[in-house]
Amino acid sequence: MPAPARTPDVLVIGAGVAGLACARDLLAAGLEVDVVEASDAVGGRMRSDRVEGFVVDRGFQVFNTSYPQVRQRLALRDLGLRPFTPGFLVHTAEGRLRFSDPTRRPRTLPDLLPGRLAGPRDLAALGLLSARDMLAPVRLVKRARESTTRTALAGAGFSEGFVERFFRPFLSGVFLEDELETSSRFFHLVWRSMLRGTLCLPTAGIGAVPRALGAALPTGTVRLETAVTGLTDEGAVTADGTELPARTVVVATGPGPAAHLLPGLELPDYRTVTTYYHVAPRPPLAEPTLLVDERRRFLNTCVLSEVVPDYAPAGSALVATSVLGRDAEKRETAVREALAEVYDGDTDGWDLLSSRTIQDALPAMPPPQPLSRGTRVGRGRYVCGDHRSTGSVQGALASGARAAREALRDLHRA
Repeated sequence: MPAPARTPDVLVIGAGVAGLACARDLLAAGLEVDVVEASDAVGGRMRSDRVEGFVVDRGFQVFNTSYPQVRQRLALRDLGLRPFTPGFLVHTAEGRLRFSDPTRRPRTLPDLLPGRLAGPRDLAALGLLSARDMLAPVRLVKRARESTTRTALAGAGFSEGFVERFFRPFLSGVFLEDELETSSRFFHLVWRSMLRGTLCLPTAGIGAVPRALGAALPTGTVRLETAVTGLTDEGAVTADGTELPARTVVVATGPGPAAHLLPGLELPDYRTVTTYYHVAPRPPLAEPTLLVDERRRFLNTCVLSEVVPDYAPAGSALVATSVLGRDAEKRETAVREALAEVYDGDTDGWDLLSSRTIQDALPAMPPPQPLSRGTRVGRGRYVCGDHRSTGSVQGALASGARAAREALRDLHRA
C-alpha cells in the first residue's frame, strides 16, 4: 500500500500512558507527532470494560494522587476520584487487624496501640520508617543503600513476626511477589507515595486515566487498530503493509511487542497476576478497604463497589480478588473458599463475573535496580514504558517524558 503523504517528525508506537506522555511532550515542543495503537482504545494495561453492567478493570489497579507526573499531567478533579480507606485489614487466625493512618483518621489511633497490631518495638520502627520516608527529600530516598526489601525491614528494626504478619501479605500485592525480594529503594518510594498521597479509583474505572491523557492530544493524533509489525530505515510498517515514515520512532508498547520490534532489547522479567471478579448479593465488607491474608492464599481482595458505587448496578456488590500467576483448574474455587473465611460469610451464591490474567503486570525489580534507564536504543530509535523505570504509573509516565527529552535533544543536534 502507498505510504501516507504526510511524514511526522516522530512516530510513537503504543498508546499506553508512556506513549501518550511522550507524544504530549513532543507536541508541546512544536513537533509533528503521530501515535499508532494496535488495540481499539488507548490505555495499554490501564483499561476498563463494561461487563453485564459492571465496570471491570483489566486487573486490580489503584490510582495514587501523590505521583508528580500524575499531578502534572491530569486534572484530578475531572476524574471523579473515590478513595480507599487509608490503610488496610489483615486477616489472621485471631481475627482481623487494622493498619490505619491516624494522621488522617484520628479515631483509628487505638488500632495502633501496643498489643493490638504489634508490640512497642515494631510500632516504634514503623513510626521511624514512615517519618523518614515521608519527610526526607526524595533524592535521599533514591540514593539510600540498596538491598532487598526483606533485608531493609530487618535492618530497620522490625521483628520477623511483624514482617510476616503485616509487611509480607500487604507488599505481596504491591510487588506481585511474596518473598520481599524487590529492591528496597523501590519499597521506600512506594511507601513514601502511599503516605503522601491518596489511593483511589476514577468513577468510570481506571481506563479514565489514559482516556484523559489521550483527550489532551490534538484530534487525529492517535490512530487505533493500527498494528505495527516491524521497523524500517524510514520508519515502520503495519500488518497490512502500510508504510509509516517518520524521522524518529519511539516504541512505547508492552514488553513483548517491544522485544519484537527492537531485537536485542534488554527487558526485565515480568510478574503475572490473575484477578477474579465476583458478584455478591450484598457487600461482604461495608467499607472501601483493602483486605489481605496472613496465610497469603491470595494477594488482596476488595469490595470495589464500596470504593466506587458505579462499578456495580444497584442491588449488587462487585468483589475483586487477585492471586499471583495464572488461572488454573479449581483455583477460583479455592479462592472462593478462602474468601468465605476472611469475609466471614457464605460465598456459594457468588457468581464469577470475569477473570483477568495480566502476564506482564509488573516488572520484577530485585536489587540492584536502576530507578530509570536511558531510552535511546539507536539512531532515531527510542523505547519507553514501565520496564525503563519503576513499575508504576509514575514510572511509565516518567519514562515517556524521558524518551521525549532524549529524542528532542538528538533532533536539535541533527
